[in-house]
Amino acid sequence: MVLLPRVEINLEKIKHNAKTLKKIYGRKGIDVTGVVKGVAADLKIAAALVECGITSLADSKIANIIKLKRAGIKADLILLRSPGISEVEKTVQYADTSMNTELDVIRALSAEAARQKKKHKIILMVEMGDLREGILLKDAPAMIHEVLKYPDIEIAGIGTNFACFGGVLPTEQKMREFSRFVRAMQELFSLKLPYVSGGNSANYNWVMKTKDAGAVNNIRLGESILLGRETSGGRAIPSLYQDAFCFVAEVIESKIKPSVPYGMIGKNAFGERVSFQDRGNRRRTIVGAGRHDVLVPGLTPVQPFEILGSSSDHIILDTKDAILKPGDEVRFYMNYGAVLTAMTSPYVHKTYVYPDAKTREWYKQQFILSRVAKQEKTGA
Repeated sequence: MVLLPRVEINLEKIKHNAKTLKKIYGRKGIDVTGVVKGVAADLKIAAALVECGITSLADSKIANIIKLKRAGIKADLILLRSPGISEVEKTVQYADTSMNTELDVIRALSAEAARQKKKHKIILMVEMGDLREGILLKDAPAMIHEVLKYPDIEIAGIGTNFACFGGVLPTEQKMREFSRFVRAMQELFSLKLPYVSGGNSANYNWVMKTKDAGAVNNIRLGESILLGRETSGGRAIPSLYQDAFCFVAEVIESKIKPSVPYGMIGKNAFGERVSFQDRGNRRRTIVGAGRHDVLVPGLTPVQPFEILGSSSDHIILDTKDAILKPGDEVRFYMNYGAVLTAMTSPYVHKTYVYPDAKTREWYKQQFILSRVAKQEKTGA
């Protein structure tokens, strides 16, 4: 039975990306936490990352942490953002570690940990300028001093974030400042920190250029593992696959129509006023998926088609000279936003691509060729 719309997931490509990144960061003494929030903590992907030697997984949804725990995934499970007060009980029960910035929440976690007769590990997130979440550096010593009073809380790490809200980049200067702060806190409070988490997929350029990672021993990677890209500029990472995910939708209409709507024009169903270029009569093809299913601007047709727009359940394409008929499939490359929305949509089927031996050998040869090309370019 053909399942549509669907996301095709190539686990071999994801595993290749994970192994390669683990080696790249490992050369600088940095371990990798696999971030699985972009795939709704898909269990096959999570298991693939663990198989690659990744020992910690992170997700921002406690429901996904629960899914991973109940599935028996053998990794340290990290709640990627501060839990709400309403989530404290489940956080202590299911998350091995949680990221925190508020004393009230930590106090509640401590009380719940005592009730459950266990110790809860936390990573304190500090602010380095991106202004998403984090304790201001000047306030951190007093907060750490207070947190250490709670016997059922263990400070397992200090972390920071870059290029998520404000777009602030992890420059060498920023990273040195972060390391100086961490080392000062370690010395002041005699802290042993399994996690000094210096950022995310936006840190790739820094880690490739820096000669000294400082105190940083951990990086949280999601998009670079899944889609082979660093996020500060959206550039492809050499030797990684960018097409581990493919969105597939079914043609439900294909007709020659005018290229400009006719009649009195108002806003569309999403409150937008849309302008159109008059190209005369064109073949317009509609596939049975839309904003209900995926972030449409995050899709790029594999064939030289053009996405003209979308509604809740339709994507309208100009298929140029290609004549498609109902029942045909149209394939799309996906960016991170498209992967995230499609993987969390209950209307999109998730399928897994397992390459045969011939395809695996082709992947291997492509990887070897890319490395040779890189060596020739750098003279290494």
